[in-house]
Amino acid sequence: MRPHFASETILACGALIAACTTEPVVAPRAAPSFSFAAAAAGPNNVLSGVVSLRLHHADSVAVRFHLEGAQGLDSVTPAVRTNGDTALSVPVLGLLPDRRYILQPVAYGGDQTLIGEALELVTQKLPSDLPSYVAAGTNAMAGYVVLAAGMYGLVIDNTGRVVWYRRFANGPWLNFMAQPNGRYVVRNVTADPTDVESWVELDALGNITRTFGCGLGLQPRFHDLISETDGGYWILCDETRTMDLAALGGSANARVTGTAIQHLSGKGELLFHWSPFDHFLITDVDSTERSGTSVNWTHGNSLDIDADGNLLVSFRNLNEVTKIDSHTGSVMWRLGGRRNQFTFVDGVRSFGGQHSIRAYAPGKVVLMDNVGDPIESRAERWAVDAAGGTARLLQSYGSAPKVRTLIGGSVQSLASDRTLVSFGTEGRVEEYDAAGNVVWRIESAPGYVFRAQRIRSLYRPGVETPR
Repeated sequence: MRPHFASETILACGALIAACTTEPVVAPRAAPSFSFAAAAAGPNNVLSGVVSLRLHHADSVAVRFHLEGAQGLDSVTPAVRTNGDTALSVPVLGLLPDRRYILQPVAYGGDQTLIGEALELVTQKLPSDLPSYVAAGTNAMAGYVVLAAGMYGLVIDNTGRVVWYRRFANGPWLNFMAQPNGRYVVRNVTADPTDVESWVELDALGNITRTFGCGLGLQPRFHDLISETDGGYWILCDETRTMDLAALGGSANARVTGTAIQHLSGKGELLFHWSPFDHFLITDVDSTERSGTSVNWTHGNSLDIDADGNLLVSFRNLNEVTKIDSHTGSVMWRLGGRRNQFTFVDGVRSFGGQHSIRAYAPGKVVLMDNVGDPIESRAERWAVDAAGGTARLLQSYGSAPKVRTLIGGSVQSLASDRTLVSFGTEGRVEEYDAAGNVVWRIESAPGYVFRAQRIRSLYRPGVETPR
C-alpha cells in the first residue's frame, strides 16, 4: 500500500457514488527543533544580547532569560515569527551591566513547545561617559522614555536607569526619536559643516537599517521626522535663497532660509514638496529676525499629521502653527503670529516661540509654548475650531518652580489625557496626569533635552505609541 501524504485525500463511499465524501488525511506534524543556538553580546550596547538560531518546524521563537542564580524569575522576549526552517537572530534587551545571564530559546510549532539548552551571556560595564539619571514618581505610565544626551541616544526606565543606548561618533544632534514603524531615527552629523547631512534609521539593536534625507539637494533639519510603515517619510528641509531686503532694513544680499516640507517614498522618490517662499512673506517675521546677512526666516521645528490626513507645522520664528493640505500644498489656516486667522477666546493670549506641535484628537493640538508667557514656558492643549475661527486654551502645564526655555522642549499626549513634557534647555522632564499633577519626573539634571518621548516596548519602539 502506498503511503498517504498530508496533501492527499481518500474517498469514503457509501453504496452510491453520490454519497462519497472527501476527508483529508493529515500527517503528524514534526516537532520543532534547533540545530544551532548561540548567545553573543549586542553589537551596539552592553545592555543587549543576541541569540542566533537555526530552527526547524517552528512557527515562532522567543528567548527566556534570567540572572544567574535567579531561578524562577524569568523574563521573556516577544516571540519572533518564523517560516518553518530558518536561521535568525533574536534580540534580548534591557539587561543589567556587568552581570551573568542564562538564556534559553523557546520554539513554538503548532501545539508543541521546545525549550532549548541553556546559553550563557556575560554583560560588560557601562561606558564611563554614559549619562546617568534618577527619576521619581509612583504613578508613571508603563514603558520607557527616549531622549538624546551628549554623544548618545538613550532609553531610560521609570527609575531613571539607562536600559538602552547607542553612541554616535558626532553625537545625535539633540534629537533621538522612536518612530511608528518600530525603528529609531537620528539626524546624522559629519565633521564637515558644509556636508548635506542625512537621517539614519536604527533597529532595536541599534543597527543602521538605512539612511535617507531631503530631495532636491536640500539640507535636512534635525527637528522632526515622520517615518511611515511602508518606508515613506515626511521631513523638514532647509531651503535657502538670496533676497534683497535693503528696502526692509536688511541686507541687499541676504541669505534667507525657510523650512520646506517634503514627502518621499521608501525608494527616495519625491512625492510632495512645499516651499514657504511660495506661501509666506518675508515680513511675516519680526524685523529683528531679518536684519542680518543670514536670515533664519521661518525655523520650522515640528510637524504632525492631523486627524484628516493634512499637515500641521510649527514655525517657531513666525510664532505660528500652520495647517497645510497634504495633497495640494495649499495653506488651510494659520494660527498665531502676524498672519493669525483665529480669535483667541476667553481673553487668552497666543503662544510664542513654540515647539512640538502634535494633534491628539480632531480639532485639538498640544504644543510647548516657550515664550507666549514671558516668565514661564508651558505645555498647552488647544481646541482649534477652523469653521468658527476660534482657538481655545483647554489646559496648560508648567513646572514648579517656574522655568523658561527660549528654545527646544517637547510635549507628548499620552493615554488617559496624560502629557509628557520636556522643558528644553532647563533640563526638566515631567509627566502630568489629566488634572495637571506631576506623577513622574527626572530628578537629576539631564541637561538640554530637546525632546522626550515615552514608548511602550524596547523591542518595537514607537509602534502603537503617540508621537
